[in-house]
Amino acid sequence: MEDELPQGIGGGGRLPMAARVLLDGAVADLEFDYSIPPALDGVGPGARVSVMLRNRRMTGTVLVVYPAAEAEVPRLKPLLGLLSERVIIPPALMAFGKWVAEYYCAPMESVMRALLPEAVREEKHGEKRQRFVRLVKTVSDDELAALRKKAPAQAGIVDRLTLLGKEPVPATAFSPAALKSLAAKEWIEITEETVERDPDGGESFLASRPLTLNEAQQRALNAVLEAVAHPKEAKPMLLFGVTGSGKTEVYLQAAQRVLDGGKSVLVLVPEISLTPQTVERFKSRFAEMQDQVAVLHSHLSQGERFDEWHRIQRGRARIVIGARSAIFAPLEELGLIIVDEEHEGSYKQEQPPRYQARDAAVVRASLEGCAILLGSATPALESWHNALRGKYTLLRLPERADDARLPLVRVIDMKLEKNKAGKGSPAILSERLRIAIDQRLARGEQSILFLNRRGYSSSVVCQACGNVVQCPHCTVSMTVHREAGRLVCHVCGFQKLAPRKCPACNDPAILLSGYGTERVEEVLRKVFPTAKTARVDADAMARRHTLRDTLHAFKTGKLDLLIGTQMIAKGLHFPNVTLVGILNADLALHIPDFRAGERTFSLLTQVAGRAGRGELLGEVIVQSFTPHHPAIQHARQHDYEGFSEQEMEFRRHGGYPPIAHAVLVTVRGERENLAEFTLKTLHAQLLKTLPPDILMGEPAPSPLVKSHDQYRFQILLRARHTSQITQPLMAVINAMKMPPDIITTVDVDPVNLG
Repeated sequence: MEDELPQGIGGGGRLPMAARVLLDGAVADLEFDYSIPPALDGVGPGARVSVMLRNRRMTGTVLVVYPAAEAEVPRLKPLLGLLSERVIIPPALMAFGKWVAEYYCAPMESVMRALLPEAVREEKHGEKRQRFVRLVKTVSDDELAALRKKAPAQAGIVDRLTLLGKEPVPATAFSPAALKSLAAKEWIEITEETVERDPDGGESFLASRPLTLNEAQQRALNAVLEAVAHPKEAKPMLLFGVTGSGKTEVYLQAAQRVLDGGKSVLVLVPEISLTPQTVERFKSRFAEMQDQVAVLHSHLSQGERFDEWHRIQRGRARIVIGARSAIFAPLEELGLIIVDEEHEGSYKQEQPPRYQARDAAVVRASLEGCAILLGSATPALESWHNALRGKYTLLRLPERADDARLPLVRVIDMKLEKNKAGKGSPAILSERLRIAIDQRLARGEQSILFLNRRGYSSSVVCQACGNVVQCPHCTVSMTVHREAGRLVCHVCGFQKLAPRKCPACNDPAILLSGYGTERVEEVLRKVFPTAKTARVDADAMARRHTLRDTLHAFKTGKLDLLIGTQMIAKGLHFPNVTLVGILNADLALHIPDFRAGERTFSLLTQVAGRAGRGELLGEVIVQSFTPHHPAIQHARQHDYEGFSEQEMEFRRHGGYPPIAHAVLVTVRGERENLAEFTLKTLHAQLLKTLPPDILMGEPAPSPLVKSHDQYRFQILLRARHTSQITQPLMAVINAMKMPPDIITTVDVDPVNLG
């Protein structure tokens, strides 16, 4: 309920105060000043308030409170009331939000949407209320016998409630008419209570005990605990450990010590697919306090997000696990932030505010005065560069836990493979990989096949005229999804029925080119008919909890083969997996992006790391058309440092991150010529304004030149410090009069150049 206040300011010698309020829902920032009435003394930044704008009642968030000049007060409208009894955004989190807006050149309203998700802002997503029934009368045997003859449904309710004693039972379990009759007799009590929605779907977790650490793990843990004890003197820590080296156990034991000290822990994971396993590990380890572990990711319902956010904000959850948006979780008393798989590109938000959660986590840790630990087997070159020059503390786990050996990696040159599937069809499984899978099936071991392309076939090509069926809204070929019987654009989601004839020349000789996970699954079922096979990709895992259930079935040995995209590439621990096959390892290698080699190396290393995590030696078979590429050869040797040294030289020569910071400016619009002209005009203005030490590329079409019916052109700028670029850049953009149908975006520290 809002506190209604009179329109005006009281006297009493009080120093008049004013608040700058950011209003909800605006496309651009709408900030207005309001006077603070005496009844609202103490309102501070982060408070949610109700105000009037013209003749409309609106809600907003207080950004700043300041002493108002006497002359200013009469012309300011007063705050109408508070929407919450307490400050809903803590001061440190508010300061963090302002930093995100400034550094990433983002509207503060977009940051506020991250700080206060829609589920929290919208009143319709309130607490869930449920009716419960309790037995309040001691019923004699004679009364119960009489009731059984007269009203058996009521007697059944009494029997059930008697067995449960004083424990309340949801009213939905019983007949409403029978309940009404029992309530009228005052035999039962019906109450309405608040219940929290369960993101885990009622799943229970068995308690686990801490494992014995090896020497390297213990050194890393000691360093983390020292940083937790003295966070102001500590640097961010990079835990560089090979796959299977026990990084998660270090996280768990460090988290335990932080919780024992009365502080809270924030754990970031890059993919939603990793969240179930991470939640399981933490809830099992902290079994006695499972209700204090909260989860935040985009697959939650709005009601679940509402409950989880408020549990965190009210201090009832002391461990938060989530994807990148969890960096804005309203945790207080933070003792440790953990960023697992810190190299992952999915930590970068591609919509405003375009923050990089890993980098933002380092800043939040500094503002909160807490320790931060970044972990990876293949650190991002930015993090590795910071560790090498002493900005971060480097912690190493050079060997697998429990003396397990790294898997043997074999690279197969697919150019030398005979085409066994017929003329014009791709060879999906090499002979060596097929035999290796056969051997694992015979021994009762499990195998994982990885292909970072979903669907059945990557394109439809006409053999007569060479036409490739493209999305009408994007400059990409459409992917065949045979189960759905449709062509799908993986950029904008446009779908249409698969053609029987070429749309260009009407010839029926159309060919399915390339392959995706759906086709691989079909091949596996034909080649290995007795094997229990499952597919893990965005299509197969669209239904709620399907991913969790599939991974659980694989972990418990109910499945033999798993084919999937990058959803299964990292973080998963299956001790019985002794073979990993990587199909078409070149997919990301030749895209026009300076990070292509780094992404390929990282992905191959992470996928290979799923093999041999138990007592049995693992084997990895990499199928490639460019087997001698440095990224593939270094991944084969598990040689991150050798790869990073070579890759860093390339970055240094080109002036690319991490040697410099980059900012990508993109102009897009439905009219191709206007978008291109606008970017060229902006480029000309920047040439006059930017200092000479900023490297600026020429205006060019984006690698994906058309997306969602909009043509895209871009410029890449590089400098030693981001502010060298962003300050003059934003001044030029704000001064330019952009055409109304043109959209300009500024992406600071971009991850994708497409």
